[in-house]
Amino acid sequence: MPKKQRGRARRKRIGRVSVYQHHGGWYVYYREGERSVRKRVADSRDDAEKIAGQINAQLGSSAPTMLAFEPVSVPELRRSFLDHHEHVLRSSLATVRRYRSATQHLEDFFGQLPTTTPAHEVSADRFVRYVREVRVSPNGHPNSQRRQLRDKGVLFILETCRSMYGFAARRRHLPPYAENPFSELPLSRFRVDDSKPIPVFDSDTELKFLRSLNDWAFPIHFVLAKTGLRPGELTHLLIENLDLDAGWLFVRNKVALGWRIKTGHERAVPLCPEAVAVLRRVIGRRQHGVVFLRPRFQKELPSLCSPMAELQRVAESRLEELQKSGEANDRSAAAKVLRTVWRDAGMIRTDAIRNAFIRAGLIIGRPDMTCPKSWRHTFATLLQDAEVDPLIRQITMGHKSADDARGALGMTGVYTHTRRATQKRQIERAIQLWPRSLELARKWAEAVQ
Repeated sequence: MPKKQRGRARRKRIGRVSVYQHHGGWYVYYREGERSVRKRVADSRDDAEKIAGQINAQLGSSAPTMLAFEPVSVPELRRSFLDHHEHVLRSSLATVRRYRSATQHLEDFFGQLPTTTPAHEVSADRFVRYVREVRVSPNGHPNSQRRQLRDKGVLFILETCRSMYGFAARRRHLPPYAENPFSELPLSRFRVDDSKPIPVFDSDTELKFLRSLNDWAFPIHFVLAKTGLRPGELTHLLIENLDLDAGWLFVRNKVALGWRIKTGHERAVPLCPEAVAVLRRVIGRRQHGVVFLRPRFQKELPSLCSPMAELQRVAESRLEELQKSGEANDRSAAAKVLRTVWRDAGMIRTDAIRNAFIRAGLIIGRPDMTCPKSWRHTFATLLQDAEVDPLIRQITMGHKSADDARGALGMTGVYTHTRRATQKRQIERAIQLWPRSLELARKWAEAVQ
């Protein structure tokens, strides 16, 4: 066959798109507006013709073709990514802040590159080397001593950047058929050598720790120890979230007051008799308001010792004032206003819980105990020691199941409907393994105020 005819056999036109073979692969060629597009799309002729047909249909409807993309800089991509989480997904403000801090490192790295560099040409490997050398202030204060990022911090930054580039691919800011550069990093193999361990209590240490606390801090840490609550869940606990007669505590979202559970999942947590007795003393004669108050309110009640409906009314009123003031009216400003409602209700800050935890650790000679999360780890470990059913542990702790709706237990998790009585029985049996701290709580609850 003549050379010219062999060339024609390798090329086929599908509407406005040409398909041809070159160096063992199949390419498409077409014009999109004033731009010529020439791209390898497949290893076989059939696959290339299918893609050419799709592109031709997109050209006919004036839609962006599957090979089209709009390159952007890292600052532009970062703004778009954060805006998506802020206004579209409505991610929590804390999540948006973490993403903003993590992606700031990539923008700082991008600032060292030529200004014309698009985001898709950023080298993930070079960024890893950069972020491992960068020095930061651990608490964000400009005068604090700087140190290198910990391994977990580096890993979170890279995972966030991977999510941001996944967002870029969905928005067609990456070249077609190009891999997410951060997906090619073997993040699952990254070693975490310098993470701070979270101490787990044993029976003796728990007893010494609780004995070292004053009357204000004791009930807070005892309830954390015997319920596995997160500190933020405990500080936002209202009296109407308790059913002390039945022995239950309910962790519920309070969206109208600007607070939601970390996972968003509400749950019921059984209370042992000793925890019920402690909470009765804490609440006293109060009928409404925040369960645990700041120390200054031990003798006088806060101005908003009110039921949930009244707190919501005050919150709505203050938000209306914010709108009328003409000041910045975004989610951050609204959250700041809503925090004033909790403040006036007497809510304690999680920092106060942590400070009391650190002081008690120093008193008993355990300076390594710096995080109240140790109570949650201890509670989960105690449930395992008592061989509590894994599904009941998950429900009580409020953990999210796997992405699969069936969870880790497969269809068993779908068919199992845990009865409250079963949950309460198993949790109380686990708590009874450490009886000395329970006896201490009984004595505290019975003490004359």
